[in-house]
Amino acid sequence: MGKTYEGGVPLAEVVRSGFVEGIHRGSVVVLDGAGAPVAEAGDTAGPIFPRSSNKPMQAVGMLRAGLPLTDRADVALVSASHAGEEFHVERVTGLLGRAGLTEEALHCPPDLPVGDAAREAVLRAGGGPRRVQMNCSGKHTGMLLTCLAAGWPVDGYWRPEHPLQQRLTATIEEFTGESVAAVGVDGCGAPVLAVSLTGLARAFLRLVSAEPGTVERTVADAMRAYPELVGGTRADDTRLMRGVPGLLAKVGAEGVIAAAVPEVGAVALKIDDGAGRARMPVLVSALRRLGVEAPVLSEYAEIPLLGGGLPVGAVRPVW
Repeated sequence: MGKTYEGGVPLAEVVRSGFVEGIHRGSVVVLDGAGAPVAEAGDTAGPIFPRSSNKPMQAVGMLRAGLPLTDRADVALVSASHAGEEFHVERVTGLLGRAGLTEEALHCPPDLPVGDAAREAVLRAGGGPRRVQMNCSGKHTGMLLTCLAAGWPVDGYWRPEHPLQQRLTATIEEFTGESVAAVGVDGCGAPVLAVSLTGLARAFLRLVSAEPGTVERTVADAMRAYPELVGGTRADDTRLMRGVPGLLAKVGAEGVIAAAVPEVGAVALKIDDGAGRARMPVLVSALRRLGVEAPVLSEYAEIPLLGGGLPVGAVRPVW
């Protein structure tokens, strides 16, 4: 059996009324602009499932395989974990329609939008779960269009043995500099591939450091130009890319996030219990080790805790 993830160390604490009531453990790695480690904590070499943080590399693999997208907004959507807002759904539906497909061709399960406002709007209108509303529908649409362009069967496009998924696995291995340690089934039904946090950070650094005109730079530029399509109006990675010049960021489920700034460095982290509330304060602490500062980072440096509707504490980094 290969190496397994050994778990992390305390990265954030939950403080309520001056009392520490909880600890979030995890692992984090910080690389400089040349890819050398600046700081790390926990297990940064053991494999984890980056979940949706793998999507930028998957988008690179799709474009290399012939995905025929020329609009950078569409490239951003293929790299997205969108919130299911109306503009997300319209763009996914448009891409499918132009290829002669309906949402029934998507393997991702029907779902309600992730965003509260979008979910409430759907329910008020009498709607329900749909495949195009699922947060990974952009990625799945890209996979279908890639298969059509490459002459691969669309049936079973999500299976690990399919030519598309084999190509995407090779791309992730190339960008991380590692062999995939495990293959699982992601929440959307597509494969999720295990690599280390160090490999993930290395991949993001390569995306932002690539020469203009390369496929990897195309993906990085598209995500940074259209961050609302990558996440949503209020998504964490959207707000980071809007607020920090040059920064590329992508969240993943189970407490994962990766980010990189060209010529500055990259960060990848995982909160072991999957808590999203601890992810951003730790990321801010890591980015500050690279000298990155912006007003939006101050907003995320601590996550407020409420008592009786009033702030009484915070989730704050201890690393």
